[in-house]
Amino acid sequence: MDAESFLKNYWPMLALVAWFGYKWWNSRRVVGLLPALKAKGALLVDVRSAGEFASANAPGTVNIPLGELGSRLADIPKGAPVVVCCASGTRSGMAKMLLKKNGYPEVHNVGAWTKLL
Repeated sequence: MDAESFLKNYWPMLALVAWFGYKWWNSRRVVGLLPALKAKGALLVDVRSAGEFASANAPGTVNIPLGELGSRLADIPKGAPVVVCCASGTRSGMAKMLLKKNGYPEVHNVGAWTKLL
């Protein structure tokens, strides 16, 4: 099979692998930045539901469920970095986009909350 037909037949799988690879790489990058972000006063926001947060959470995180984030922006200062997390990185990815859209200059998605332990 030549390269062109390989790409034509397998591009969805390749795109999926690239997406998960990016999520893995970015999460590790943010974990590496955590000490510096915390030194700058970063706020760690867990956007899982209140029930998920109550069952287990990382020390120092604040729970603002994704569905409430838009109405609770005043709870998040714009002058410090914000690190968002959830169960897998999907909701925290949406939270990052919402915060960036609302003028938060430094927002990082660490992915799963367990990476903050």
